[in-house]
Amino acid sequence: MSDPNGWESLSEWYDRKQGDSGDLWHRSLIDPVLIKLIGSSTNRNILDLGCGNGYLSRRFAKERAIVTAIDSSASMIAHAKMHDPNNELGISYQVGEAHNLGFLNDETFDVVFANMTLMDIENAEGAIREVARVLKEKGRFVASLSHPCFDNGKMSSWLLEKSFLSSIVYRKITAYKQLSFEDYPWKVSENEWRWTRGYHRPLSWYSRILTQFGLAIIALEEPEPTAEFLEKEEQGPWFLQVPLHLVIEALKL
Repeated sequence: MSDPNGWESLSEWYDRKQGDSGDLWHRSLIDPVLIKLIGSSTNRNILDLGCGNGYLSRRFAKERAIVTAIDSSASMIAHAKMHDPNNELGISYQVGEAHNLGFLNDETFDVVFANMTLMDIENAEGAIREVARVLKEKGRFVASLSHPCFDNGKMSSWLLEKSFLSSIVYRKITAYKQLSFEDYPWKVSENEWRWTRGYHRPLSWYSRILTQFGLAIIALEEPEPTAEFLEKEEQGPWFLQVPLHLVIEALKL
């Protein structure tokens, strides 16, 4: 059953989990590719769409980017602000829904990024429409997400085949073409679980919607595990065979 408060009720736990550099999966698997595609942020107007506790917003602000950070959870925004209580970094924090950014002007941002948030947004089509609206001409949208081809919640799983001399890892997936949603569990303490809702959409859906709103895909990256990830994550070596994340870079035409 979905947590009625969604990410709002997870904000304190999530803030501890991410800290100032992201948890293991973010800092050592997903973020390096996302940051590389975003590129130089100095003096650029950047929108962090679904900022969580804002650790990437702070990173780019320290590089002298002009950062706006938005999250649908007021509690997430409150925790993000706690990391810089006097707002010395000058980040503009806003509570808002990704599909309704009417408080932001057209053609404002050089870069919009969404780090592992698109698949959590019910109205992702509306969110992409708004991204296209607030981007400047030739602005870029960079989004990381669960890989639609290989990570479809309970409809996907690892298969490990062992023999005397070797082992082979496979990824099993079904219902890839179907738009669907499910509630995902998060273990917030030894005896407590919370749930948030996630949405599966095939890769063709993302391509079609991005194109519909004038965003041309110019890069598709599948993050490779870093040395830290391979060392600390038990399943790390499996990611050398099958990626569970995708990073998309799209240009506003």
